[in-house]
Amino acid sequence: MRQKVESGFTEVFQEHAERIFFAPGRVNLIGEHTDYNGGYVFPCALTVGTYMAVNSRKDRLVRLYSGNFPEQGVVEFSLDELVYEEKHDWANYPKGVLAMFAEDNRVGETGFDAYVYGDIPNGAGLSSSASIELVTAVAWDALQNFGMDRVRMVQLSQKAENQFIGVNCGIMDQFAIGMGKKEQAMLLDCNTLDYSYAPVELDGLKLVIANTNKRRGLADSKYNERRRECEAALETLQKQYNISYLCELKPEALEKAGHLFEDDTVLRRARHAVTENARTQEAEKKLGRGELEAFGQLMNESHISLRDDYEVTGEHLDALVEAAWEQEEVVGSRMTGAGFGGCTVSLIKEEGLEDVLGRISDAYKSAVGKEAEFYIVGIGDGAKELK
Repeated sequence: MRQKVESGFTEVFQEHAERIFFAPGRVNLIGEHTDYNGGYVFPCALTVGTYMAVNSRKDRLVRLYSGNFPEQGVVEFSLDELVYEEKHDWANYPKGVLAMFAEDNRVGETGFDAYVYGDIPNGAGLSSSASIELVTAVAWDALQNFGMDRVRMVQLSQKAENQFIGVNCGIMDQFAIGMGKKEQAMLLDCNTLDYSYAPVELDGLKLVIANTNKRRGLADSKYNERRRECEAALETLQKQYNISYLCELKPEALEKAGHLFEDDTVLRRARHAVTENARTQEAEKKLGRGELEAFGQLMNESHISLRDDYEVTGEHLDALVEAAWEQEEVVGSRMTGAGFGGCTVSLIKEEGLEDVLGRISDAYKSAVGKEAEFYIVGIGDGAKELK
């Protein structure tokens, strides 16, 4: 892959690239829809990601080319005009990062040429946008010798997506990509940004992402609806508890307050957030002790909660997870991401893996008439310069 971006850079810009940077994609192993409820998530960085070959310039121009979108050609803009432009398409992500650095009083002196290429499967929900943001942030910091704190870099990358691109995302994607470590998952409190690492020793198992190939049509509207329902649940619980977020409660405390709810749907939304947060903390302990079967069981319980209490799975995700559950080689499987389409994440025994994926594929196709795509992924480092 390094060779591909180096030769791509030479072809486009007619000179050799001085430096190469990389930022991974990410997957969340467990902890879904907990982030905006003040809870924990448990993501890891992957070995697939976005590569950027870069040369500094002597003027204030930035020229960007993507090997994934060659039809866009070279996108060019000045460091003095960091504004969103629809025609600049994908290049608005790096441009947004430069704009947020400038707002943070890190103004670059000179521009650069960059060739960008990602091997994150398109539409697989592994956060290619945050990967582009972090590869830009790490490269820009290095080129300009800002010496910026990595957590600040992560925050500015999230800000680029929220304010420059206009997409309302939490901080998990950028955090996992910016702070990831090889063969480690990260327990992150999205509220305080406290985090710790847990070793992931899969010992004969493989991490498999499966794409339903169902576009996530409902995800945005339902996401906003679920947030409103969680806010309603919080208001109800604040009559009995002095809390600011649902995930401050333990499952037993929520049970004691069940009588306060007039609407069973709102209670179920709260129950998912509270139990998922407890599962996520438990999952980190299980993984740390190498209890992979128990970890897999928590993944399964997470999916059931997302299906029954939070109602964000839908026919395709349920069919793909159930097809996985039917295979004795599958230790655990759940939806990952916002829901209503997108991907599942599974832990599957390595021996005979291709045969297992074939069986899951057949069962999924016979249930919904669609083909699933599978990606066997490794857990890699966070964003960095490749020496």
